[in-house]
Amino acid sequence: MYTVAVKRDFIAQHYLVGGDWGPENDLHSHHYFIEVQLHGNTLDRHGYLVDIVDIEANLDALIAAYRDQTLNEMPAFAGLNPSIEHFSRILCESLAGRIQASTLNAITIQLWENEIAWASYRVEI
Repeated sequence: MYTVAVKRDFIAQHYLVGGDWGPENDLHSHHYFIEVQLHGNTLDRHGYLVDIVDIEANLDALIAAYRDQTLNEMPAFAGLNPSIEHFSRILCESLAGRIQASTLNAITIQLWENEIAWASYRVEI
């Protein structure tokens, strides 16, 4: 299976709810790093799984909606604790709706909230 990936970074804020997590319950920022991995068994007629320019454009547009925002205030997080697990799923499902290619079997988002902690989510297409 082929995999192509693109990585970006952005800053967003949140505060955790529903538990006693000390400083994480207060509004704070994270410098997130996101890597999108696209997976498929075949390439298109140009030898691409998905054109990297297309991946970058869609990823950049997605990230722009979250950059410098407070996640708790965003509709996608309504009723949710804005955990990195929920955030990785929201981003993955959103990107899966944006990138259309007959060669794709799956999309994985790996999202770091700092240099030691990350979560990922995978959508089968």
